[in-house]
Amino acid sequence: MPASGPGRLSANVMHFARLLRRTGLPVGPAEMLAAQHALTLIDLGRRADTRTALRATMIHRHEHADLFDQAFALFWRDPNAARAARALEQMAGRQPPPERAPPGSRRLADAMQSSPEKPPEPEQRDRIEATMTVSAAERLQTMDFEAMSADDIAAAKREIRRLTLPLDERRTRRRRPDPAGPHVDLRATIRQSLRSGGEIFDIAATRRVTRPPPLVVLCDISGSMSRYAQILLHFLHAVANDRDRVSTFLFGTRLSNITRQLRHRDAEVAFEMVAASVPDWSGGTRIGEALATFNRAWARRVLGQGAVVLLVTDGLDREGARGLAENMERLHKSCSRLIWLNPLLRWQGFAPKSQGIRAMLPHVDEFRPVHNLESLRALVSTLSRPASRTGMERWRKAA
Repeated sequence: MPASGPGRLSANVMHFARLLRRTGLPVGPAEMLAAQHALTLIDLGRRADTRTALRATMIHRHEHADLFDQAFALFWRDPNAARAARALEQMAGRQPPPERAPPGSRRLADAMQSSPEKPPEPEQRDRIEATMTVSAAERLQTMDFEAMSADDIAAAKREIRRLTLPLDERRTRRRRPDPAGPHVDLRATIRQSLRSGGEIFDIAATRRVTRPPPLVVLCDISGSMSRYAQILLHFLHAVANDRDRVSTFLFGTRLSNITRQLRHRDAEVAFEMVAASVPDWSGGTRIGEALATFNRAWARRVLGQGAVVLLVTDGLDREGARGLAENMERLHKSCSRLIWLNPLLRWQGFAPKSQGIRAMLPHVDEFRPVHNLESLRALVSTLSRPASRTGMERWRKAA
């Protein structure tokens, strides 16, 4: 193991969890605490029992098992795991490369290379950093989030933090004093005249207050959406800290309100708070039940004053679209603009064949992809303009 003695066990589990997070696995504080508790119930001298305990508490999806086993075998072998990973990579470079490297191995190698404990190599100190050249930046814009390596994800997160979301401003019922305003304020004019014995020397005027409408985000965090949701949370965190009246909800098998957690300025602290408060990450999907809960408990609180709703999901409902059409219709009628963001639209041959997608399509104003940085920039550009229903007839006919 990386370090001996019970006093270092918690630190080793924490560093191992950070390695898994850098490979893209959803490992949060809850998984770390469960892993530490599980290790106190087994014989640490038996390697197989240790691996089984950590795998049972730190991963929740079957497809993550192979990547976890690779990370376990590399990290818990000796204290110099990062150095061993680089040595293995150099040895592999002398051999003929395979036709296509397994994605789990590539992500694990990238995560080990990006380890903060890795000391800089002497020959790399004078090397010029050119990872974000023009060609690399253009490639990053169109790369699918699911296909990104650990370094690509880190670069994408930096790009996402620079995005701003200007919503189309709308007039409200409130007015503010403005000497050049188009509306005469008789009450304020009479109050001013009382100071001069009833003589009117000036006409008070007002102007309508304009402000962006509230933004409500409903994001799917089920197994098929977890990788996209992790990256989109960085975008939502930047939006929540850049403007007011932003409400964010996550749903899988239940609905979780994370608006308060995302308002924390520190992104890492905010995501740790989200991980601790959301119990059903990478689980199943009950879209109809989650929307019913939102319509019943939250719609009247957050959907006033012409709110815009972003619904982020692939539409694959484990309940067979039960009650989905009714709740989508109610949600559509409660907001001024409902935009559905679906990563499945990245495929050219996409067709609305599943029951969930067919039930949802008639009740959305716009149907857009969200799978790379380019699609996020297009979304930002769309939200800064008035609503457009161009192209929705084609999808509704196909459904």
